[in-house]
Amino acid sequence: MSDTSRRPRKPGKPYRRPKKDPVRVLAFEALRAVDERDAYANLVLPPLLRKAREQGDFDGRDAALATELVYGTLRRQGTYDAVIAACVDRPLREVDPPVLDVLSLGAHQLLGTRIPTHAAVSASVELARVVLGDGRAKFVNAVLRKVSQHDLDEWIERVAPPYDDDPEDHLAVVHSHPRWVVSALWDSLGGGRAGIERLLEADNERPEVTLVARPGRATTDELLGEDAAVPGRWSPYAVRLAEGGEPGAIEAVREGRAGVQDEGSQLVALALANAPLDGPDEKWLDGCAGPGGKAALLAALAAGRGAVLLASEKQPHRAGLVARALDGNPGPYQVIAADGTRPPWRPGSFDRVLMDVPCTGLGALRRRPEARWRRRPEDLDGFAPLQRGLLRTALDSVRVGGVVGYATCSPHLAETRAVVDDVLKQHPGAELIDARPLLQGVPDLGDGPDVQLWPHLHGTDAMYLALIRRTV
Repeated sequence: MSDTSRRPRKPGKPYRRPKKDPVRVLAFEALRAVDERDAYANLVLPPLLRKAREQGDFDGRDAALATELVYGTLRRQGTYDAVIAACVDRPLREVDPPVLDVLSLGAHQLLGTRIPTHAAVSASVELARVVLGDGRAKFVNAVLRKVSQHDLDEWIERVAPPYDDDPEDHLAVVHSHPRWVVSALWDSLGGGRAGIERLLEADNERPEVTLVARPGRATTDELLGEDAAVPGRWSPYAVRLAEGGEPGAIEAVREGRAGVQDEGSQLVALALANAPLDGPDEKWLDGCAGPGGKAALLAALAAGRGAVLLASEKQPHRAGLVARALDGNPGPYQVIAADGTRPPWRPGSFDRVLMDVPCTGLGALRRRPEARWRRRPEDLDGFAPLQRGLLRTALDSVRVGGVVGYATCSPHLAETRAVVDDVLKQHPGAELIDARPLLQGVPDLGDGPDVQLWPHLHGTDAMYLALIRRTV
């Protein structure tokens, strides 16, 4: 609420009401939802944009700018916090969160876009007047004028510790990741400075929209008829919308014959589906099926072979999403709401089992940049028992000679190899099989037998996959 009514005005100078900028107000509202409600921008932003378009406030360029302001601010939040901290006279924790959101939006416009300096500052001050009031707008003005005195490279030189003194802290500030995440990613990736810098840079790039043509329901040729659509890099069912685009405007996506699915996710499903079996190939299980992307691809592949997929998801509302994704599948399938650690099916019931387990999501920071600031190292301890329990269920659920795929959208070693190694020690009747030949044409897959995909090497989320055959 503005406090101007309580402040005397200068004689002869009429009060000017702040000018509302719909683009920046919407970006601010999205950031507040992320901060206040722990919402995800990729879920909050689309309905805000849709409402703005329906009200006639937005055109395509406005939507693109609002999207860039939200995601750009979230991706570089750590760097901008360090810069803003150098420009205020108090700890950042003492700056009201709404004020900090306006400052971060302004810092992104100044340091991360081509918006002219004067326009970036004045637009941010007008936003502050609208959403914070005139008093705090003066504070925003003073801080952003200090921010504008240097470009991003100069600020990094000032606020980041030298690499030689503290490599992880340097990379954390430069590439806007928490230090513990930098350390964990570096441990998993291995190698020297060049690789981890490329990975962190890739995390801060806007990912392409990737579609999957569900077999028997749509073809890549159909999707390639869309504007700016190009073939996927690795999956035979993938099509990339190279210049962005609105998937919901595509007929095959609206009808559920195609879907939005990262190519890494497609590769995981394909590898499990193509792994060699000893014996029949009739019953498949997706044991953590929500929200349904992998299940829809597996169900379509199963239908082409005369197999049946059971898709199980613990949360009923997510099971509903799975059912929606599988609706119209050309072959038989079943969707149930069930706890994967206490399964209702009999042991040894399935020929193929996928367990894409809940995790920290550190492999999808391109899509959910706010997750890096939300996660804590102690979260790993919370996921560990569940991940191990689900993998044990998968091994119990597959028949002798069948194959389990353990997958997770995290490259953290505590969620990948540590889980697999621990469970296999307790389950001597199972062995790892080499997953690399099943990702045909995909380079840089390491020493195996498991596979870790990377944004900077493969253009995918950092998906992990271990394939395990039950032998006893």
